[in-house]
Amino acid sequence: MMERFRFPVFLVIALCSTANHAVARTTADTTRIHELDEVRVPGSRAREVIPVQTLSGKELHELSAHSVADAVRYFSGVQVKDYGGIGGLKTVNIRGMGTQHVGVFLDGVELGNAQNGIVDLGRFSLENMESISLYNGQKSNIFQPAKDFASASSIYMTTRVPVFDGEKRCNMITNVKGGSFGTINPAALLEQRLSNTVSLSFNAEYMYTTGKYKFSYKKKNGYDTTGIRQNGDVRALRVEQGFSAKIKNGEWKAKAYFYHSERGYPGAAVREDPGKFKHQDRQWDSNIFLQSSLRKGFGQYHDMLLSAKYARDDLHYRSDPRLDATTMYVDNRYKQREFYISSAHRATFLDGWSASLSADFQWNSLNADLLDFVYPRRYAGWVAVATAVHLPRFKLQASVLGTFVHETTRVPAAAAADKRKYTPTLVVSWQPARNIDLHLRAFYKKIFRMPTLNDLYYTFIGNKDLNPEYTVQYNIGVTRAFYGKRETRVEIQLDAYYNKVTGKIIAMPTSNQFRWTMINLGIVEIQGVDAAIIQAWQIDKHLHLNARVNYTYQKARDLTDPANSYHGDQIPYIPVNSASFILGGSYTTWALNYSFIYTGERYNASANIPENHEKPWYTSDISLSRTFRWTRRDVKLTAEINNLFDQQYEVVRCYPMPGTNFRVALNIIIL
Repeated sequence: MMERFRFPVFLVIALCSTANHAVARTTADTTRIHELDEVRVPGSRAREVIPVQTLSGKELHELSAHSVADAVRYFSGVQVKDYGGIGGLKTVNIRGMGTQHVGVFLDGVELGNAQNGIVDLGRFSLENMESISLYNGQKSNIFQPAKDFASASSIYMTTRVPVFDGEKRCNMITNVKGGSFGTINPAALLEQRLSNTVSLSFNAEYMYTTGKYKFSYKKKNGYDTTGIRQNGDVRALRVEQGFSAKIKNGEWKAKAYFYHSERGYPGAAVREDPGKFKHQDRQWDSNIFLQSSLRKGFGQYHDMLLSAKYARDDLHYRSDPRLDATTMYVDNRYKQREFYISSAHRATFLDGWSASLSADFQWNSLNADLLDFVYPRRYAGWVAVATAVHLPRFKLQASVLGTFVHETTRVPAAAAADKRKYTPTLVVSWQPARNIDLHLRAFYKKIFRMPTLNDLYYTFIGNKDLNPEYTVQYNIGVTRAFYGKRETRVEIQLDAYYNKVTGKIIAMPTSNQFRWTMINLGIVEIQGVDAAIIQAWQIDKHLHLNARVNYTYQKARDLTDPANSYHGDQIPYIPVNSASFILGGSYTTWALNYSFIYTGERYNASANIPENHEKPWYTSDISLSRTFRWTRRDVKLTAEINNLFDQQYEVVRCYPMPGTNFRVALNIIIL
């Protein structure tokens, strides 16, 4: 697979060498650093109509985070399930509605997994990530593909776009990170400006870790002891090739993505009999996708956005009793294929009033070497009609999404029935006073998530008669910003919300404990409050401080069956209270960053009884970095200490997390 990337890489390197030598001949002195005073334009910030949280630029890259999953923990309303360290699966749940209700987008195109509806955010590195944004409801933009309207919450990942200073035609950045657990993580980024309007980029990253770390725990009716996490090794390679071009009244972007990994799954640590289960399960993932988007304006009244994607995901999972006598033999291979195309159009009728029409089509297939597998094919279409009114102090958005799904299988009469659903959204925002940066907002959204192909067709547990899982969301919020001298800014965000999930899909046993089935049974009500305070201080020309505090209060109650003793209890792994804190500062060439995460008490099962109680946990991370010049190159050296106070904790019961660990990073701008 690597052959397809060879020519562009050599092309970028060659062009970097010749282009930057040419620039050197026309530059007076390339060894000196010329520092210009920052220019800021005063004025009120543009407010998002729908609540949004964003980590971008310097703030994102100074976090002690290995992946996107680590970064989104600092957003309010987010719970990340981490099944044990670097190699463990990492999934995200927003406002208690479940992982499958979260849409994950990379550069404007959704990442899919029709098999189980879960996107592993641990696969995505921060190396070339420019920003990460979280939207509750949907993105504050009616000019988007129809599928963007189809999630209860969305995470948008935006990768770095090449930027060239002055006449410079090439950027080349290399870095290597190493630290605890035998971790080594080299990466390289090459960017080339082919013309004033066309540029390309190449980014590659490799990571290896043994995943072995010590953890302490108390045996049941026993004593404190120490174990070593086993079978958590990871070998992963990620390669991306990007292309961007500016055209008249628009732009064109394309991306090729390749990811391959082999990893062990460490499994649960059983306290009663440490070491009994060796957990030698292995998994191989191979993911490739090609995506492209074209945005163009036609005069002042019409804009067009075209998007397309092809993806191939292969998964190989093996559990071998010859290595672990406590397991049965499993050696399964799954192959997913996806084709997606979208066309969106926006018309501007009057100043401040616009409407959009978008239509998407997606085809998914799933093959597996399972007994009696039905080989499903899904044909899905989305059509969205939306309108937006943007007045100086009032904004309104309204949309209706139509979803149409047809499925086929190789086995006669095994396919699920066709689905045709229509769901609305209404959003309003109001600024009461012209000269006060105070914004009030509210939104209502009804949406659903389709059953996954596993839910419908997985051998022994699938149920082709499942209905979609519906979600109704209500949100009211306020944003208030204060501005002081020396670029001081304080912003306060507060949102209260109510969500209701009906027809929740759950697994239920049948007469045979080895055969379960999926049914629509669950009802969940979520009431919560998200609060955030963001502060920035420019003390003087060289000293800058910033802070971010997030807090979430959330009651997510299971109302499925009034006859059950746990009716009205908190749903599993959703804490009532959680919070995070980030404090960063920079002085000349030095930067110091401290981050703190707190997760309150919660339960690991539907019954909120002492046996299922999980203690609160917290972690503190700290990093120190310095940037300097060395042999005419910009160099950044960073040292991190994670879990500073060696907190022994578990995000998921029996999946212990690492104690105190460190990482050192060296970043060099070569050209």
